[in-house]
Amino acid sequence: MTVRVATPHGAADPGVLHGFDPAPQDLVLTLLGAHVHPRHQREVWSGGLVRLLDEFGFSAGAARVALNRLVARQLLARTKDGRLVYYTLTPRTVSVLAEGDRRIFTMGRTARSPVRWTVLWHAIPEHRRTARARLVRRLRFLGFGSLQDGTWIAPHDREREIAALVAELDVAEHVGVLLGRPSTAVDFAAFIPRAWDLDDLSERYRAFVAQFRPYARGVPDDRHALLLRTRLVHTFRDFPSVDPELPADLVPAPHHRAEAVRLFHYLYPALAPAAQRYFDEVTTP
Repeated sequence: MTVRVATPHGAADPGVLHGFDPAPQDLVLTLLGAHVHPRHQREVWSGGLVRLLDEFGFSAGAARVALNRLVARQLLARTKDGRLVYYTLTPRTVSVLAEGDRRIFTMGRTARSPVRWTVLWHAIPEHRRTARARLVRRLRFLGFGSLQDGTWIAPHDREREIAALVAELDVAEHVGVLLGRPSTAVDFAAFIPRAWDLDDLSERYRAFVAQFRPYARGVPDDRHALLLRTRLVHTFRDFPSVDPELPADLVPAPHHRAEAVRLFHYLYPALAPAAQRYFDEVTTP
């Protein structure tokens, strides 16, 4: 499937970016994750990244600060070739993006039958709060919901992912994990809203469909394709953090999820050729 892309270059449709306000560091990683192949080898010109961030409303100064901070966080590596500066994704970032791909591109694609659940407890001390924040962020992306401070549950067997995450963060001594299933002797479904806001989830899917469905008819040019594709994946990437994909025998699937998933899996590859052309054009010095 392809989305029609006209040849003339025009001003950005305000609707493409209306209300889109990502953090610049997150936006850089979204752009690189979507358009850098292979991720572990390709170098991207800094001037092109600055220009792309300008397309999303960030000044050159803000763009360069974001890039410098990503280097400081060891999410990007910087190299120089004469007067030109280039960036590459670090192995850590490549690993995180690969994990993200697995979650994003399998969301809502398989029926959720009864499964083994994962329960995690943590008591990470205050002086390790950065590790604690990273753990919480990754737990949400893996489909965990919070029951109370330090207690998380997920309707999946996440033993492998948690083992890797705990080792990466070096917090094994502060974390406990249990695998099991909900008891059938009590109404476990009534307990679910304590961990996840299912009404809000359905509304998010409805809003996603309303926002992106009009673009299935086409976009004006390569630039619009990149802007739209970036917003599309950046927005859809939030769903793994709020949709636990609960078993169908426990809770019905959220309204509009199936339509949102179909729309994402249509638009993302359909926009790819035009978006990639514009990314390559801008990031070639």
